[in-house]
Amino acid sequence: MNPAVVICECFARDGLQHEAVALGTRAKIGIIDTIADAGFSRIEATSYSHPAHVPAFADASDVLKGIRRRKDVYYKATCPNRKAVERALADHAAGHGAEELSLLVSATEAHTERNLRTTRKQQWRNVDEMAALAGDDFRLIGVVSMAFGCPFEGRVDQGAVTADIAHFASIGVRHVTVGDTTGHGTPSTVRSLFERIAKDVPEVTAIAHFHDTRGTALANCVAAYEAGCRWFDSALGGVGGHPAQIQYGEGYTGNVATEDLVNLFESEGIATGLDLDRLRKASLLCEEVLGRPLQSRVARAGYGFVG
Repeated sequence: MNPAVVICECFARDGLQHEAVALGTRAKIGIIDTIADAGFSRIEATSYSHPAHVPAFADASDVLKGIRRRKDVYYKATCPNRKAVERALADHAAGHGAEELSLLVSATEAHTERNLRTTRKQQWRNVDEMAALAGDDFRLIGVVSMAFGCPFEGRVDQGAVTADIAHFASIGVRHVTVGDTTGHGTPSTVRSLFERIAKDVPEVTAIAHFHDTRGTALANCVAAYEAGCRWFDSALGGVGGHPAQIQYGEGYTGNVATEDLVNLFESEGIATGLDLDRLRKASLLCEEVLGRPLQSRVARAGYGFVG
């Protein structure tokens, strides 16, 4: 099937970073392999964050080494700093590296300080250096967090977000994730920003990454699609959002649930390229390993009129 949209499954990284108890390496590998079986062409597999700050990903290299590789799947790892890129390069040289690396900035100064422990100016210096260090060994994915609003600074200017995306483009990054980190986006603001990105930075593929903090994530995905976006992030069960020790958005900032997003697209005749039976298997596995019902409505009610 030739998919009309590209969905990156983020359970194994953005999902698990929110969990209080870290999963074992073998469990993570099993989840990632099951996700790949469902047909995802992009999977966020792990993070090279410092284990002291995000201990859930201390096994990043072991996870990447252990998964069953598929020819047409891009496995992504998050890189918050230069040391992370150096680790990614070492794994790449050893033959089990990621195909994509995420490079992070935040649209606001206050969130940059809390999440990355630096200033925006310094983080851009870091990102410039990291992109140069990574070279052509990876597909680089820029990330702009807090693109629609910040709990510390309020509304975020769309011009500032497009300027950040243009900066990514200037250093050779051609894919940029637009993150609604705490669910402040609405369909009108989403549609406006994605239309502006397409107009002002047409060389960049914008990726919609919406959290369901206020119940708007699915509506925002539709708005982004209507504005021309075709790449989306989601997480099985709607898990994740931010490291558990960082509390904002009342502590809940879960991603849009993959099951619900896929059901919506497929019901609208928008092909995702995914095997729905295998997606259901992956959904059940994620609930099993976390030991609780997750946030997906489709996981409870089943698929609608899809196909």
